[in-house]
Amino acid sequence: MDTRRAFLLKTGVGVLGLPLAAHELCAGDREKLPDGSASKDMITPEAQRAIDKGLSYLASRQNGDGTFGNSANHGNVAITSLAGLAFMAGGHQPGRGVYGQMVARALQYVISCDDGKGYLISRQGSFHGPMYGHGFGTLFLAEAHGMVHDRELHQQLRDTVKRAVKLIVDSQNPEGGWRYHPESRDADVSVTICQIMALRAARNAGFAVPKATVDRCTEYVKKCQNSDGGFQYQLQPGPSQFARSAAGVVALHCAGVYKGQAVENGLEYLKRFKPGQAYQRPEMHMHYYYGHYYAAQAMWTAGGQYWAQWYPAIRDELIHLADRNAQAGYWSEPRFSNEYATAMACIILQIPNNYLPILQK
Repeated sequence: MDTRRAFLLKTGVGVLGLPLAAHELCAGDREKLPDGSASKDMITPEAQRAIDKGLSYLASRQNGDGTFGNSANHGNVAITSLAGLAFMAGGHQPGRGVYGQMVARALQYVISCDDGKGYLISRQGSFHGPMYGHGFGTLFLAEAHGMVHDRELHQQLRDTVKRAVKLIVDSQNPEGGWRYHPESRDADVSVTICQIMALRAARNAGFAVPKATVDRCTEYVKKCQNSDGGFQYQLQPGPSQFARSAAGVVALHCAGVYKGQAVENGLEYLKRFKPGQAYQRPEMHMHYYYGHYYAAQAMWTAGGQYWAQWYPAIRDELIHLADRNAQAGYWSEPRFSNEYATAMACIILQIPNNYLPILQK
């Protein structure tokens, strides 16, 4: 299996010529991360078949304007961005690969959602928590930044990411996090992870991100951690829950915090929800795919036994869930959309590919 760095060299993603330091938020800590070799052969033939069916399903569900999502979610920036990332996690770059055109069209749509001030928001409808879409959209654009070879599109992409990053930085609220709208005065862990991950992806691609923004985010996330290692939703006292706790750990990772008591306690809390033992019917639990999207990333970055034990468990559980829709090849999520669930599942299953820059090892 190729490493992410070798993949970048082969595919020309590194053509920007940026110095290594420009890709690292905290270079010293990044050097301590596992290299991904422990993931060799983790994507079994059964998992690959599920992935292939899932990507094929997503391709069949792309709308004429480049978006993904059913009628209720048509134009949703977050779902479209996640679908694009799912294809990219399989090595399909904008305009290249079996699904390259799907990625390119999704990319162009997200760029078109820029309101002129960097806010990536759909003009086709009103969605709950548009900063979710902005965060996932900025992540998608930043991840694709080095993969676009058309000069005009690349310049559009670069200008959009620059504005999108500025909006995130400028809208960080006094608590140190982010909320549903850029002008909010409060914050929550769920929206905050979307923004700090987007900033991390942009920083990896060479865009400037103020250290003060990252430091304030780190402080906010740590304040949201409970004594049991899990994370509450906001600074107001509240219970720990799986999805928000997975988001909390990944937020710390994206801020460059890979070690320490906060991370260790968070990982130990997440272990209570190891797939196959915590949920008898996963699809019945709120935010199942969202939670595992972040939990898998948390374990991937932690490496070692965390990853070695977690990935096979979530892999097999997702294969089992996909088998219920074997002919259609999708994962079901009635609260949001099947496209959303399928994109999340495909990203999780393809983490060992090591193709997405945000997960680079």
